[in-house]
Amino acid sequence: MTLFTKPMKLLTAVVLEQKSDEVVKSLLSLGVMDFVHLDKLDPKQMEKLSSRPSSVSRAALEDMRHRVEAMLRQGGRSLPSTDKLNVQDMQKPDMDGYRKLLDGINGQLTSLKDAQRSSNQLVLGLEEMQRYINEQKYAFLDLRVGKPSHGSMDELAGKLGAFGAVVTTSSSDPDKFISLTLRRDAAQVNPLMDKFGWTETSNADLQRTALNDAAQAIKKRMDEAVRKRGDVQNQVTAVIANNAAALDSAWTNLRLNELCDQIRGYFSYTRNTTLFSGWVPSEQADEVQKAIYRSSDGQCVIEWTEADAIPRSEVPVQVSAPKAMLPFSRIVQNYGTPEYGSVNPTPFVMVAYLSMFALMFADVGQGFVLLLYGLFAMWNYKRKPQLKDGMISRNTSQLLVYLGVASMIGGALFGSYFGYSALPALWFNYDAAVNGEALAGQTVTSVYGILGITIKFGIIVIYTGLVINWVNLFRKKAWLTLLLDKNGLVGGLLFGIGLYLGFGFAASGYRSFPANPVIMPVIAICMLLIFLRGFISYALSVKEGGTRKSGGQVVMDAFMGWLVDALEIFCGYMSNTLSFMRVAGLGIAHVCLMTSFRSLADMVGGAGGVAIYVLGNLLVIVLEGLSAGIQALRLNYYEFFSRYFTGKGVAYEPVALKG
Repeated sequence: MTLFTKPMKLLTAVVLEQKSDEVVKSLLSLGVMDFVHLDKLDPKQMEKLSSRPSSVSRAALEDMRHRVEAMLRQGGRSLPSTDKLNVQDMQKPDMDGYRKLLDGINGQLTSLKDAQRSSNQLVLGLEEMQRYINEQKYAFLDLRVGKPSHGSMDELAGKLGAFGAVVTTSSSDPDKFISLTLRRDAAQVNPLMDKFGWTETSNADLQRTALNDAAQAIKKRMDEAVRKRGDVQNQVTAVIANNAAALDSAWTNLRLNELCDQIRGYFSYTRNTTLFSGWVPSEQADEVQKAIYRSSDGQCVIEWTEADAIPRSEVPVQVSAPKAMLPFSRIVQNYGTPEYGSVNPTPFVMVAYLSMFALMFADVGQGFVLLLYGLFAMWNYKRKPQLKDGMISRNTSQLLVYLGVASMIGGALFGSYFGYSALPALWFNYDAAVNGEALAGQTVTSVYGILGITIKFGIIVIYTGLVINWVNLFRKKAWLTLLLDKNGLVGGLLFGIGLYLGFGFAASGYRSFPANPVIMPVIAICMLLIFLRGFISYALSVKEGGTRKSGGQVVMDAFMGWLVDALEIFCGYMSNTLSFMRVAGLGIAHVCLMTSFRSLADMVGGAGGVAIYVLGNLLVIVLEGLSAGIQALRLNYYEFFSRYFTGKGVAYEPVALKG
């Protein structure tokens, strides 16, 4: 893992046209080039270049690949691993052959699909009847007890089967039959009953037992239908398994051709040469250059452009982080992409997020439950690669493992084990501090002490964000912003002065501020510098060819910018700092809830008390855990990221076999 985004270099190469296919294969094998379109060349140069249409369009390749994937999924098979993709095995796509393969398999599956569809419809109809019976919604059902006066019952039952009817013999009178259909099918069922001369019985006892007989018949028939549906699916799976090798081969070749065509889409051609360009991580530049030389037999010209020569906003960003940090990389990606050359935020987000969660949800036992559930979810997804992400996604399951460990560490520090102080706290007893039971001499003895800890934690987080911002601005050589921005050095100094005054005011018992004669002159100078920033920024803009404005407009713009920055510094910093009190609030709420459930359990006692205690813990784990996770995310995004993260970077997206 690197502390900053990875350095990049822009490659521009010209190769002989007849060598371009081999170059494409080499670049795809490496999978490290983020290609760019050559639309920024001089128009006269562009006139000499042309695109080269593929023999098969990428849309056709993609459509055929999706058809193959659908066939594999129908048989419950996973897609071939990208590890098996080898560009040396790539062949010209035989679209007619693939079409014949799929049509042949579909021909074998036609009758099975019809049987599968019939089974599904039958199961759905039976489930609907069973649900109406269980919910006692008899108005939706049409129950008849009797027998036909002419024609056989078997013939009638066969015709009623088209409407999903359940027909069985009465357990009380084998001479009588029971027919159960849905009321909405009455318009088709009634003429059929009349045709067979259905005679309804007047025996009240048979009517009373008929519903129970019908329910048993539904269960029996459903079991049989589910079994038949399973048998049909097994046959479908077997057919696709017999053709799995051909389907895998087709998918692999289609995917390879699709990726190669994607690369060719960035190429431009003259009569004899091919020109392309793309971004490559600096550490892999030599490897890419050697691959192009090797695949073109040295018949190429390669030029490298350093990223410093290109506007930072156009350079793609690759952030390096271990696979273990994937959940926190996703948190960063969901917010935006860092600017090129800036600090890698992932490790800082990881520490801040887990620390916040541990302070809000500190319990060894409940954290252990989160850890176990996260491990189980990860194991389940690994066992079933085709399983779609549920409410707890793959990424969330990995995050739960970290949150469980963080919660356990917090619980050990604060002495909480499923809401009980089973072992002495390593730092201070959170439960005792909240409930006013802390012993004299402990580190924290009241709620105010907990609030103080979270405010200090918030100050550390905000200043960490400011320092990261200063480093980023220094690397960008944005000296004016570094010195005079609200998140620059002047803003950090004013924030420090505000903290000095605030803590001094609290230390005096909220009676007076520190009497330091240096404070007011420093604040005045800082505010003057921030006001002058608008004029300096305008002067630099004009020097670089920017639009000139009237004197009054320049003054007004500078004043309005100064006013916004002043409000942000004096109100924004305070609100951001106090926002971290929500960390204490959730931690205190967690203790109060567990105290309530303990008291209820003690009052009820016995098995009922145990049930209340267990259900209370589960409720706290679900609701408090979710709330703590959301609040930790919010504090990272709005209080931490707002100090240094612009999210204006361009993501590095190389064309590769994996991905």
